[in-house]
Amino acid sequence: MEQFISPLIGGILIGLSSTLMLGGLGKITGISGILGNALEKNKENNWRYTFLSGLIFGGIILKILSPQLFSYQFPFQYSEAIAAGILVGFGTQLGNGCTSGHGVCGIPRLAKRSIVATCIFMAAGILTIIIKGAL
Repeated sequence: MEQFISPLIGGILIGLSSTLMLGGLGKITGISGILGNALEKNKENNWRYTFLSGLIFGGIILKILSPQLFSYQFPFQYSEAIAAGILVGFGTQLGNGCTSGHGVCGIPRLAKRSIVATCIFMAAGILTIIIKGAL
């Protein structure tokens, strides 16, 4: 049962933070949209910079407090990771948002495109696992 506590707390915090962002600032907590719009010159980007800084510094603090969480090895080359990142970025643009943005922020708002997108993401993931298992 203990193995479910950290993910449960993490999920609650993600849901709470996206709810507070929408209720407090009226902004959607879609990372790809926040990052993409932060790159544009706009006076209203301070909240985006603060949000992105929090993600970066939160990761740094986590690494300082719990370095064992970062002791894993990647089973692939850096070139593969770069290619995957580019493909994810391209897919994010095509899908008008990332998987987590649609799932965490779109579905609770009952956005039809987010519901459809999340169902497609899940189906593609399930299909990938089935195909990988068959190989």
